Amino acid sequence: MQISEAWLREYVNPAISTEQLVEQLTMAGLEVDSITPAAAQFSGVVVGEVLAMEQHPDADRLRVCQVAVGEAEPLQIVCGASNVRVGLRIPAALIGAVLPGDFKIKKSKLRGVESFGMLCSEKELGLAAEANGLMELAADAPVGIDIREYLSLNDNIIEVDLTPNRADCLSVEGIAREVAVLNKMDWSATQVEKAAVAHTGTLTVSVKATDACPRYLGRLIKGVNPKAETPLWMQERLRRSGVRSLSAIVDVTNYVLIELGQPLHAFDAAKLSGNINVRYAQNGESVALLNGQTIKLDSETLVIADDKQALALAGVMGGSESAVSDNTQDVFLECAFFSPRSIAGKARNYGLHTDSSHRFERGVDPTLQERAIERATQLIIEIAGGSAGAITDVTTASTLPQRTAVILRKQRLEKTLGIAFMDDQVVDIFQRLGMSAQTQQDGWSVTPPGCRFDIAIEADLIEEIARIVGYNNLPNSSLLMRSELGKATEAVLELDRAKDLLVDRGYQEAITYSFVDEEIQQAVAPDDELVRLKNPISADLSIMRSTLWCGLLKAALHNTNRQQNRVRFFESGLRFINKDGSMQQQKMLSGLALGSAYSEQWGISTRKADFFDIKADLESLFALTGCNVQFVPGKHSALHPGQTAEILSPQDEKIGWLGMLHPTLEKQLGFDTQVFLFELDQDLLLNKQIPKFKQLSKYPSVRRDLALIVKEEVAVSEIINCIKSCAEPTLQDIVIFDIYRGKGVEEGNKSVALSIIIQDFSQTLTDSEIDAIFNRLLETLTTKISAKLRD
Repeated sequence: MQISEAWLREYVNPAISTEQLVEQLTMAGLEVDSITPAAAQFSGVVVGEVLAMEQHPDADRLRVCQVAVGEAEPLQIVCGASNVRVGLRIPAALIGAVLPGDFKIKKSKLRGVESFGMLCSEKELGLAAEANGLMELAADAPVGIDIREYLSLNDNIIEVDLTPNRADCLSVEGIAREVAVLNKMDWSATQVEKAAVAHTGTLTVSVKATDACPRYLGRLIKGVNPKAETPLWMQERLRRSGVRSLSAIVDVTNYVLIELGQPLHAFDAAKLSGNINVRYAQNGESVALLNGQTIKLDSETLVIADDKQALALAGVMGGSESAVSDNTQDVFLECAFFSPRSIAGKARNYGLHTDSSHRFERGVDPTLQERAIERATQLIIEIAGGSAGAITDVTTASTLPQRTAVILRKQRLEKTLGIAFMDDQVVDIFQRLGMSAQTQQDGWSVTPPGCRFDIAIEADLIEEIARIVGYNNLPNSSLLMRSELGKATEAVLELDRAKDLLVDRGYQEAITYSFVDEEIQQAVAPDDELVRLKNPISADLSIMRSTLWCGLLKAALHNTNRQQNRVRFFESGLRFINKDGSMQQQKMLSGLALGSAYSEQWGISTRKADFFDIKADLESLFALTGCNVQFVPGKHSALHPGQTAEILSPQDEKIGWLGMLHPTLEKQLGFDTQVFLFELDQDLLLNKQIPKFKQLSKYPSVRRDLALIVKEEVAVSEIINCIKSCAEPTLQDIVIFDIYRGKGVEEGNKSVALSIIIQDFSQTLTDSEIDAIFNRLLETLTTKISAKLRD
């Protein structure tokens, strides 16, 4: 939310600088994101009045104007604006003035006619991006006064980033209340006078959804001037609040929303058919909105309707078919309280977000509606004329939010904050915050106001005291912890150790959202059952990830699009899966690699990373646990069918996947290079095999090399497992040192060269004993996998 500092200081004006004010707000929990000037820097511009005007002798589009600027004689200024006319008051830049962009005004000749200044538009003063003509000022603007002073342009726009619980500060009055409390000052809310009822016209209001709309007020205002101009002061306040001026009626509703925090909406009464109905929509019912979008509604969406059709999306946006226009004579003004639960998420469901929905979702003061509709009526009649009817008030008291007292214990307050408070001091803080506080024997009974939806428990009250007193004014003390140290087991590898190894091997840790785009989730894991969010942050973050690859792929693409040609990421986090009708969370460690195998250097020639580079990274990771995992061919919808391995534990438990991104998916996502991925079950990965002592033999070991011819499809791991299955007690180790395909080896076969190391613990092995062992091993290899010795 952004507000004008000058507007804020009209409510409460502490003797502190802008920087001090911003620091106060931030320390009180209302974080200020930015401070920007209300207008660009310029000087030498005053209010001028066009006294006379005649056609330029040599240019059809130019006029020679005599402009009063508060000096003894009027100035002659040549102007080409289409809206220049006698009697118009406008900003006039004098000789020597400096406009935004360091544009200096000098005496000049335009087509032979001297010009002693310049008449300005909003664009030329830096007040708007575009302008269709001169900036028209009020008819009573004092001629000669500096335009910065007249428009209060020596102002700052303060942008406050409010947390969702502080809906009470989504208005100038709400911020003013906070500033007054922080500076121990009094402040006065905007004075609102009840409008005199000048006619008997009303519209019947029927509220069928009383749970969603406990209070609805409406008023008919007849005979407004549809072409009335919004006063410049209101346009400026709206501009500084980030709202564009549209028309007098709409501007008033926006102004009251910013001033008081209460959304309102104005209907063209002539476009309404019959009565006003507040109800839930029918499935498939549609409504055309003000933004030009036509949406189909579901039965959980609250709408404002007449007897014929839905007119507006309640609490979100009005409809185009009942909107006020340049022909509007009679206005039906609505002001309601909608339950936050009934509005929450509805705007996002339809791809919308408005100032109204932002406030109703967080909670609007249910006692504010009458004051807001009276304030809006007062401003409409002042600006556009008209006469007000009586207010139609439909309130269901039983469904209105009720504020109950919260007990704050004195002992608890002092123990939590570490400081003693006087009873009067605590009561004063709560009362300044608009709460009702009564002192009790051992504390206080505090009832929050209607605008404070975030005050429900004792801790909330303690927080209020802490932030108003100032967190930096609370005493510092060391934490006293009495806890028993947990047992560190050697059977579990520390996750940080695994992360450190990946960092050592060139990876960087990434943290991505658990919420992902449905499109990428379906592409990567189409067979997984989706876990949908009921109230997503945005349409592209509506699904809970079932694999961490979704976020890593998006992060990698972001980097490659920014000239990062070598990317190595890993992430530790949760994946969310639907199993047996319930959502389950599983800890995963996932990674991604693309680009060259090594960083660019002079010592090694550049080559692309391949499957075996990433497999080596994982083998180093598993080496930390001492577990001999198996990489077996597998199939995964997101991975290349020829470069995919399923990773199994020694107990044949599925630990995870390793593979290259499927070429179709690679192209679909926009990668122009091969991408390798892995994902591991974190709990299984971190299971560590505790080292055990093994007796050392004092007798020499024997190494024998074998070259075996096997079928191409026989995996090396299958050869090793086959040798181990012989259960030879003297077998110590097996080392693969060569794999050969080519001349001398039949097509469809391969040669695997390995060393077998044997050693006895009781004697030195003789040649005959060694030969017998190797014959038994070779016989097993021949029988089980059809291996034979290479000639």
